[in-house]
Amino acid sequence: MNMSRKVSKTLPSARDKKDAYADLLQELVALHHNLTIVESESTQMLQKVDTRHRASAANLLHYLGLRRHDVRPLQEKLAAAGLSSLGRAESHVLSNLNAIITLLQHALAKQSKQTRPSIIDSSAIGPALLETNTNNLLGKPPLQRRVRILVTLPGDAADDYPLIKEMLLQGMDCARINCAHDDPGVWTRLIRQIKRAHRETGRPCRILMDLGGPKLRTGEIGPGPAVLKWRPKRDTYGRMIEPVRIWVYPEDDASCCPANACARFPIKGNWLAQAIVGDEIEFSDARGALRILKLIGQVGNGYWAECTQTAYVKPGLKLYLQRASVSGPPRKPGDAGEIGTIRQMPQAIRLHREDSLILTRKPVPGCPAQFDDRGQLLRPASIACSLPEIFTGVHPGERILIDDGRIGGVIRNVNTDEILIEITQARDSGEKLLPDKGINLPDSQLDLDGLTALDITHLEFIARHADMVGLSFVHRAADIILLQQHLKRLDARKLGIVIKIETRSAFEQLPELIFTLLGSPVVGFMIARGDLAVECGYERLAELQEEILWLAEAAHLPVIWATQVLEGLAKTGKPSRAEVTDAAMSGRAECVMLNKGSHIIQAIQMLDNILQRMQGHQWKKRSLLRRLHW
Repeated sequence: MNMSRKVSKTLPSARDKKDAYADLLQELVALHHNLTIVESESTQMLQKVDTRHRASAANLLHYLGLRRHDVRPLQEKLAAAGLSSLGRAESHVLSNLNAIITLLQHALAKQSKQTRPSIIDSSAIGPALLETNTNNLLGKPPLQRRVRILVTLPGDAADDYPLIKEMLLQGMDCARINCAHDDPGVWTRLIRQIKRAHRETGRPCRILMDLGGPKLRTGEIGPGPAVLKWRPKRDTYGRMIEPVRIWVYPEDDASCCPANACARFPIKGNWLAQAIVGDEIEFSDARGALRILKLIGQVGNGYWAECTQTAYVKPGLKLYLQRASVSGPPRKPGDAGEIGTIRQMPQAIRLHREDSLILTRKPVPGCPAQFDDRGQLLRPASIACSLPEIFTGVHPGERILIDDGRIGGVIRNVNTDEILIEITQARDSGEKLLPDKGINLPDSQLDLDGLTALDITHLEFIARHADMVGLSFVHRAADIILLQQHLKRLDARKLGIVIKIETRSAFEQLPELIFTLLGSPVVGFMIARGDLAVECGYERLAELQEEILWLAEAAHLPVIWATQVLEGLAKTGKPSRAEVTDAAMSGRAECVMLNKGSHIIQAIQMLDNILQRMQGHQWKKRSLLRRLHW
């Protein structure tokens, strides 16, 4: 008896439920009202959107209005009432609210009140618009798979038709050509191969051409001393396994050197003409160590030689020929020879934590740090950058990241021609700084044009030959507007536009970018996760890509999930468990991009298999409960 009384006290009464429903209804009606006000106050902005995207723009406004508050307390109340918790409302915010409001009104026997009208008022419209926009940009999906596969083509595929045909047969739906590499001649041949493969296989393939954009990179590094080093192979105990195979030849000999030489160097004049197979060449290397080369074969005017010791050689070293004698010690026929010109190799710039690095405005070759005879620093290491325009947009205290974040630093000083950087991130053994590596400035407000002069030139080719253009390194809405203006000038307004979200500023201004993008008829965007992770932090990448997917679905726009998908498999033929899981998660986007690699066919096959399997389990944020295997 006591137990029944205790239980009855813990269960809500019918009146309590009714009051809770009434409070919930009031809260939802107020939320609905606020969202429609947001839409009505944005009429001018909606007028700028392409007519095909106005309902989508309105829904995005509703979604942003919803997510500008912490909705979790409301979600808990809705879940407790057994109602939709708005967790999958991205594509149809207002109609989802309307459905819950209607249910509560019926439960409370209340008449529905007239609500503010909206451009979008049906939950069925959202998914249909997303499908239409996806088909318009990426083409219709294959019969067996909902998510498309985009593959970055290597330049050498321009002359490898069997490779491109096999890519199509195995599942490639779209091909990406990166205009930061190669030239219009290579691009033309690539496109010709794609179209030929389409004719022969019957499989369609859309073409995306990425503009290079204002990519900030490290400049060239000056050549170091002309020194040639070789080292024989040795076992664990330091015993020689195989001598070094070296090609020596007259300096004025124009014939090609054999490709399989471990090392090669020229000898001045016709000194080598006196040599015969079996002779030895004796010399003191750049460190003063005595070394011997044994001539083991002749081809034309040059000789193959072997050496069993490590050596450092430089131009001008004296060479002495030794010939075995039938009786007595070896003799030295003729005068001494001399090593000729040796090609200078780029210097290595190695940076450690707490080192300084100077980034220069002038395009002068970079060089390592310089020290005096006592080891005192005379000048830090320096290197140029590809975009001197950044000098007006950076300030002390801001971060700088180089080579996908392998090298990190903080800007300590900025003047007209130089930026002084303190290195704060590097391995204990140091990091090697190389030319043509990406530079990210996540804290800086850079005033860079969205299109370079070269991009504008390339755009004319893209407008004639491609289905989509990729806009790289978007920072602000003005970058998209500039591209739209050039496409209008080229009478190519219907060309698909894919904006790449790869900078911190692009993510922070994503809603504004989307509304601007919706001014064009065929659009979508790419989550370029490489630079985005570097700029925003790897620990935030999972969160960022989720939020981008949500806003994309709210705007009914397709997303390309990109960067390092099955990269280990594409490059080495063996995937990691982590990248297989990543590929499975990518199925929530409308398209997944693979980068080039020597095992790209295997990567396409595996991605096709994964996407087909996962589409039975997941669609966007929704889990699909198909029959299990047991």
